[in-house]
Amino acid sequence: MYTLYGAIASPYSMKMRSLLRYRRIQFVWVDGEAAGAALKQVRAPVIPVLEYPDGSFANDSTPLIYDLEARHDRRRIVPPNPAIAFLAHLLEDFADEWMTKSMFGYRWLEEVDQVQMSRWLAFDRNHGGGLLKSQMEAEVFRERQVGRMGIVGCTRENFPLIEASTRAVLSALEKHVTDSFFLFGSRPSLAEFSLYGQLSQLGTDPTPQAMMRGDYPYTYRWLAHMDDLSGHEGQWAEQPSDCALGLARLAGQVYAPFLAANAAAADAGEDEFLFEAMGHSYQQGTFKYQIKCLADLRGRYAALTSTSRASVNQWIGQEWRELLSA
Repeated sequence: MYTLYGAIASPYSMKMRSLLRYRRIQFVWVDGEAAGAALKQVRAPVIPVLEYPDGSFANDSTPLIYDLEARHDRRRIVPPNPAIAFLAHLLEDFADEWMTKSMFGYRWLEEVDQVQMSRWLAFDRNHGGGLLKSQMEAEVFRERQVGRMGIVGCTRENFPLIEASTRAVLSALEKHVTDSFFLFGSRPSLAEFSLYGQLSQLGTDPTPQAMMRGDYPYTYRWLAHMDDLSGHEGQWAEQPSDCALGLARLAGQVYAPFLAANAAAADAGEDEFLFEAMGHSYQQGTFKYQIKCLADLRGRYAALTSTSRASVNQWIGQEWRELLSA
């Protein structure tokens, strides 16, 4: 039996919980203060943390996904076609590393979201203990998170690009989910679970929830279905959906130049970088983790056969082709 330690306000926790449910891998869900104790068992103290049946612990959702794929055959979420699998991984990375800026920005930029979500997160952690204690902790947490906005690039100056790309993703999904729930056939891939993780939070917080309910109602409702797909059956398609291709090209407009600018700044020893996309500018500090993400994408791209790479090249757009082959 696995144990997943997480929080319902954590996009990566919701991603992994939904994934485990779909794959029918038996697990116990632990949240609140008890989940925090698991952070002592891993090197990087971030949730979710997965405890394996043998008592070992690990975190970081993407490596966890691939490890579970290696351990369990049933109801895999990595498509069997290598080219499609690469595309699904690219979209998963885009959601994990770029769309999380949407989640963080919407949650901590406006006071209405700061107040509600800091209080809810304190409530989630404490499971009781009194309103005064909860709200005092909420204020401390709110101050800390708002103070981190510049570090992760979620500033008011950057938010026009973050919001424009978020709405573009939601628009693509809104058109798609009324015809097909999933991107690569009639079953979910790792890409959908990653998108769900981030969007699950937009569907909870006051400002983005109102936006989703008003402008993207079917995508908003799609989140409720993604939460538990344990009873869903389906098949892989032979080709990616138009939505998957559109999302990959959107990621090429936004996430690819982000990765390129971050890597170039790191190579030059610079602490910050600046790029433009979708008619907006964006500036933040250099991050080591995104350098690792780019290296991983390049490694997966290079490992494709010439036939699979030719298919991928037709799908992803020039921005990605240039970045991944550099």
